[in-house]
Amino acid sequence: MVTKQLSGTPENADLARADSLAREIFSDVANKWALLIIEALGERTLRFGEVRSEVDGISHKMLTQNLRMLERNGLARRTVHPTVPPKVEYTLTEPGLALRETVHRMCDWTHRYIDHIETSRDRFGPADTP
Repeated sequence: MVTKQLSGTPENADLARADSLAREIFSDVANKWALLIIEALGERTLRFGEVRSEVDGISHKMLTQNLRMLERNGLARRTVHPTVPPKVEYTLTEPGLALRETVHRMCDWTHRYIDHIETSRDRFGPADTP
C-alpha cells in the first residue's frame, strides 16, 4: 500500500476521494479490531497480553498488526521498558483518546439498539453466507 501524503489540499482530506489520505486513515481505523483495541485501551496503559485479554477472539497476528497500525497513525504509543524480559506497554495518544470518544459512543449505540437489531434480524431470517 502506498501511503498518501497530506499536502494541505482539500482533496487529501476528502473521504469521498479514493486517493485521499483521509480515506486511507479511515480505512485503517474503521475495522472491528482497531475499534475494539481503542475501546479496550481507553485511558489506561496496557501490556500486549492485557490488550489481548480485553479483546476476546483476536489472534496474536491481528493484535500485532492493528497495534502497529495505530502506532503508525499516531493514535497509540508503544513504550518499551529496558527490562529482562522487555516490558512493552501501549497507551492511546491525544488523537487516539479523541477517537475513543467516538468509539465509545458507537459502543453505547450498539448497547442501546441491540434488541431492535436482533428483532429485525430474526424477522429477516438467517444471514446469507458467501
